Amino acid sequence: MTPEILAALERAKATKRPVVLGTRLPSGEQVLLPDPGQSAALNDAAAKMLQSDESGTVKIGDSDWFLHAHNPPLRLIVVGAVHIAQALAPFATPCGFAVTVVDPRRSFGSDERFPGVAISNDWPDEALDKFVPDSRTAVVTLTHDPKLDDPALDRALKSDAFYIGALGSRRTHAARLGRLKALGHTDEAMARIRGPVGLDLEAVTAPEIALSIIAELVAVRRGSSLGIRQPKS
Repeated sequence: MTPEILAALERAKATKRPVVLGTRLPSGEQVLLPDPGQSAALNDAAAKMLQSDESGTVKIGDSDWFLHAHNPPLRLIVVGAVHIAQALAPFATPCGFAVTVVDPRRSFGSDERFPGVAISNDWPDEALDKFVPDSRTAVVTLTHDPKLDDPALDRALKSDAFYIGALGSRRTHAARLGRLKALGHTDEAMARIRGPVGLDLEAVTAPEIALSIIAELVAVRRGSSLGIRQPKS
C-alpha cells in the first residue's frame, strides 16, 4: 500500500466516510473507491460491498479485483432510557450496533438500568452534536416528551443518519411534525422520520415494540421491501 493510499484511507476512517480499498489482481495496483476516475462498473461493485458489509473478489472487464469494504461502525442512538430502550439494546447489539442511550434524567439513564450499555446524560441536542450521526447511524426517540425528543429529531434531520424513528401515535406524530416545521424543516426532510416507529406488527409490550423497531431498522439498512412504507388508505 502506498503512503498516499494509506493516508487517504486513514482520513476516510477519521471522518467516518465509507470507502472500499480495491486491489487489482495479480498486479497489486490499489485504488480507493468510489473514485470518479475509475469505471462505473468498479464503483458500482464497491457500493454493493459497502451495502452488504462484505469484502470479496469481483471481475470487472478483463480484470479481477479484491474489494475490501471499510465501513464506519454501526451505531444506534436511543433517546429516552425507558422500558422499550431496555428491551431494544439487547436486540440491537447482536445485530452489530454500538448502542448509546441518551437521557439527561440520571435516575432513568443509569448503569443499573442499562448494564453494559453506553449512557449519555447530556441533553439530546448536545449529545447528538457530540456524536455527529453519519450514514451508519440510526437515531430513535422514545420519550414522548417534546423537550427531549424534538431537539434530538432536529439534530438527526440535519445529519446523514440512515434511519430516524420516533415513538408515538399518528396524532402525536402529526403534532411533532408541526413543531419541527416551525423549526424550519421541510415536509420532504421530515418524511425521513419513521413515526410511529417500527414495522406494523400490532406490537403492544415493550419487547414487542423493540422487536418491531430493530426489524424495521435492519430492513432499511439492508434495502428490504419491508423497509418501504406504504401510504395508508
